[in-house]
Amino acid sequence: MKYFDYAATCPLDQEAAELYVKAATDYYGNSQSLHDIGSSSAELLKTCRRTMASILDVEPTGVFFTSGGSESNFLAIHALLSAKRKSGRHIVTGMAEHSSITNVMKKLGEEGYEVTYLPLNSNGLIETRLLEEAIREDTVLVSIQHGNPEIGTLQPLNEIGSICRDREILFHSDCVQTFGKTRIKEAASMVDALSLSGHKIYGPKGTGAAYVNPRIGWKPFIPGTSHESGFRPGTVNVPAILALTAAAQKAETVLCEAMEQHLVLRKLFMKGLSPLKNQVTIYGTAEKQQLSGIIGMRIHGLEGQWVMLECNRQGYAISTGSACHTGLLAPSKTMAAMGIEGKQAKEFFRISFGRQTQKEDVLGLSAFLAKTAVQKQI
Repeated sequence: MKYFDYAATCPLDQEAAELYVKAATDYYGNSQSLHDIGSSSAELLKTCRRTMASILDVEPTGVFFTSGGSESNFLAIHALLSAKRKSGRHIVTGMAEHSSITNVMKKLGEEGYEVTYLPLNSNGLIETRLLEEAIREDTVLVSIQHGNPEIGTLQPLNEIGSICRDREILFHSDCVQTFGKTRIKEAASMVDALSLSGHKIYGPKGTGAAYVNPRIGWKPFIPGTSHESGFRPGTVNVPAILALTAAAQKAETVLCEAMEQHLVLRKLFMKGLSPLKNQVTIYGTAEKQQLSGIIGMRIHGLEGQWVMLECNRQGYAISTGSACHTGLLAPSKTMAAMGIEGKQAKEFFRISFGRQTQKEDVLGLSAFLAKTAVQKQI
């Protein structure tokens, strides 16, 4: 089967897998243990932390390893709320955030916080004007994802960060979809906390990391937690962290090549859809504010789930949206955030590229979609 769902998850990199096995057999000690075996594990963990910090261009003391992007989002948000710079219980976030964010926001709402959700414009971007209008005297936190997982748009984190700093508001960004896929160091310098995941960059599932500015005096979510400087409980999975770090290093090394490859594949795919003319809508924005490897689209008159099933029958794995949202009766959150409802929203589906994506497979998929759409219209 030809895989076009890399935005959902990636296969484990072979080198990362080999390092995991080696670390699991040679560095199996608890990094908190005081004997030499534990110390060896602790040193390896320290090296991974420094490496991840270097990739993000942040201080190592602010990097914490987690079980994935969802836990990173949860813990980073609570860390910031424990260290808010002023009194208040108002939060601003986006309507199209990952479910791990929206679920936390719902819970915080039940605990007395008031949450404002910002829509996306027709290009899939949050307008900073609306953010400024939403901010109040009691706004203590803004959480906006860097890259949209369904249409690939990149939010203006620099502008959002500047707005937050001017108003003494803490700023968190979910960077799960962008880490290892676009340049992120500048964005990391504009946030107070960010989250990332291992399996989006060919690392192992069940791994992730969060960065929280070490100058912020946050408190542990669970008092008495000793691992990861109190950020999360549980014995640290050093072998998986080593594999995550190796995958992150490789993603950083091949970043420019991968970005160029995705752009070429995107243009090739668009060209293959040219016979459909006005029968297709591609969601997104200008190249500089767009992850080229994610294409969110619809073919007019064809339900997205039907298109996905037809592609599956032909050996192409695509998606109807974020994997954490698939299976729910509600349409794509991104479509809802853009004001797209009803039949049009149900026509949405997503295609995403990765390292193993071949040009001939892209041409084959676009040709199949074009042929299917034409036949369906007859």
